[in-house]
Amino acid sequence: MKRLFVSALLLALTMGAGTALAEDHWVGTWGTAPQLVEPNNNPPSPGLGGNSLRQIVQVSIGGETVRLKLTNEFSSGATEIKAVELALAQTAGSSSDIDESSVVSLTFGGSPSVTMAAGGTATSDPVAFHIADRQNVAITIHYGNASSTSVSGHPGSRTTSYLKAGNTTDFSGATKTEHWYNILTLEVQAPEEAGAVAILGNSITDGRGSTTNEQNRWADVLSRRLLANEPTRQVAVLNMGIGGNCVLGGGLGPAAVNRYKRDLLGQEGVKWIILFEAVNDLGYTGNGVQTAQRIIDVYKQIIREAHQKGIYVFGGTITPFKNSSYFSADHENGRSALNKWIRTTKMLDGVIDFDQTVRNPQDTAAMQQRFLFQNDWLHLNAEGYETMGGCIDLNLFTKTDPLAADDEEDVYGEAIWIEAEHLRKGVVGTGFQLVEDGAASGGSYLKTVNNIVNAAPTDSANMLVARFNAKTADTYYIYARVSCPSWDDDSYWIGADGPMAGFANGLYTGGSWDWKQLHSGFLQAGNHTLTIGGREDGACIDKLCITANPQPPTGLGGSETQTAKVSAALSGQKEDKVDLYSLSGVQLSTDDARQGLFVRVGRADDGRVLSRRVMMGR
Repeated sequence: MKRLFVSALLLALTMGAGTALAEDHWVGTWGTAPQLVEPNNNPPSPGLGGNSLRQIVQVSIGGETVRLKLTNEFSSGATEIKAVELALAQTAGSSSDIDESSVVSLTFGGSPSVTMAAGGTATSDPVAFHIADRQNVAITIHYGNASSTSVSGHPGSRTTSYLKAGNTTDFSGATKTEHWYNILTLEVQAPEEAGAVAILGNSITDGRGSTTNEQNRWADVLSRRLLANEPTRQVAVLNMGIGGNCVLGGGLGPAAVNRYKRDLLGQEGVKWIILFEAVNDLGYTGNGVQTAQRIIDVYKQIIREAHQKGIYVFGGTITPFKNSSYFSADHENGRSALNKWIRTTKMLDGVIDFDQTVRNPQDTAAMQQRFLFQNDWLHLNAEGYETMGGCIDLNLFTKTDPLAADDEEDVYGEAIWIEAEHLRKGVVGTGFQLVEDGAASGGSYLKTVNNIVNAAPTDSANMLVARFNAKTADTYYIYARVSCPSWDDDSYWIGADGPMAGFANGLYTGGSWDWKQLHSGFLQAGNHTLTIGGREDGACIDKLCITANPQPPTGLGGSETQTAKVSAALSGQKEDKVDLYSLSGVQLSTDDARQGLFVRVGRADDGRVLSRRVMMGR
């Protein structure tokens, strides 16, 4: 019902009166994904400090009122900006020439200058500045104190910037560099029906192989097609590709799992997202299919969060790379597994089949040779990007259908799924560190802080207690999604319906997330208690699965089982909230305490359960 409402609202906005501007409706018309600039891509001499930099960007949709966002996110020190001007550029980057009559000066809170603290950003005040669709804009920054060795920027600009000593607007004889520094997004005030598509990608989206200063990345091709198509002429395109980037970690720039909130969900006016990133993860992995599954888990997390905001998410299949240094049979198996999921999942709102568009029909693991950039069998040339941008169905950006599913159909079977962080409540579990992480189920996990290896802990702070209901008598397996970085940090104390008399050891995962068995045994039908104690510091636990299935789950597992909130109010003891989990997911209490099943629990100050009764209300 919620999705139907969101889609109906989007349709109503699309059908609203005319194209009147909404004062609070901002849409990103150009943007780039920042990172800490690598040493070989830092600003050349004379450097940024005390000097002037002119950078050229090509917007997507036009507008009459704009604002600029700057970033210092990755810099270790403050960056002082003395002044900033916008102007219409005469070229797409091949020269520094501008239309002098179009120059406007920006202010920041009414001041022409602004200082960004380390890790900070700055947004200019709105200013009247007319730009047309796909127009080139020159952004001129005059720096005060600024580092040229710890700089936030985007190395893969594919566009020439111009650096000149001193506070100047004359860039004749300027030093040229094909990088962007400190600029983040340019936004326009737009009609309500306007929106942006944000693209998550790596170097193929960033445009390696495109032509410098010709703005012919596949995202640019898509933008021009959208603008030329009447139903989509208000759709902006934000290219959030980073060359060398990975979804899971280890590449250049912040990993996609850590940057998607900023680069996708944090953009102004985003109504659509394209996910097209994985080739660097697959190219370096030791297990292609397992890496593909981990990428799918991240994709699922992004999809769920985007759907909560009413944003459609499309998946781009990963282009082939046979004959490149990345290729192996194992890596190809990972690409095939990821592409199969993209093509068949019910979670994505649409598919863009880049793979099918550019692959060799006679050898589908390889790209068509005419699309190759420098024969590296990985990146595309300008013709390849034109083909990629041209294959996208523009009807995706006029969708009014309900959003797709937030979860896959349950193919694992009957199981209890418990988010570990939800067992940390009151005094129970406070000895575990709560860690926020986009790669974790539910966005967070618990990390063991203390070494308690000689005997099981007796204090509630170092325990996690899960109460659950076994529907039938059977042998049950208790699995945990864990990340254990070393053989010295890979165990937990375990107790089932009693004290923690033993421990699960050998849970080493090398720091990645994987499902490991904590315990198994025969259980009668009815209520049971699982207790997990911290044993070795550094062990991380994300989610629990209790099941009669002898095979461990994969990925993030299923959605957390519906729980019944139960409470106790026994004389002389504090009230305690607990969850009772059922294999069938049935609610075990009702809002009306006079009817249905409920549980009373008494707990002393030291965390001991003093009594527990299951009663029928009447």
